[in-house]
Amino acid sequence: MESEADSIRRQGIVSKPWVLFLCTHNSARSQMAEGLLRHKAADSFEVCSAGTSPVGLHPLAVAVMGEVGIDISSHRSKPVEEVSNRRFDIVITVCDQAREECPYLPACAERLHWSVRDPAAVRGRDEAQLEAFRSARNELARRIDLFLSIPTSPFRS
Repeated sequence: MESEADSIRRQGIVSKPWVLFLCTHNSARSQMAEGLLRHKAADSFEVCSAGTSPVGLHPLAVAVMGEVGIDISSHRSKPVEEVSNRRFDIVITVCDQAREECPYLPACAERLHWSVRDPAAVRGRDEAQLEAFRSARNELARRIDLFLSIPTSPFRS
């Protein structure tokens, strides 16, 4: 049976599927994932991010994304309630806590979970923190590349 989102897309009413990256604080992982997917496939998706308890954009997330030529400095943390009225085709949680706390999003056709270690939780030397952010960025980039490479997804043309 065809979903409502598939029917609308087939009819040409909606040209791009909506993707939401969701984490607890919407400060690092979800922000980096939003920037990566937008950079790699902006012509194929509408992308945003939100958090169950947003705290602000982490400066190290901005820094490590800048290292790969992606500027997320204009992003801002937002609560999931701010985007809950939008019709999402895919919701991707990038932390275990957000997966547990994720509110019901009635227009969500597909949910994915990518457990990515929280780089903001790393304490210690500046270099250790920076490396944690790089590691999270690289893991998210790898998962996004895999996500984009699957030709059988209903969200590929």
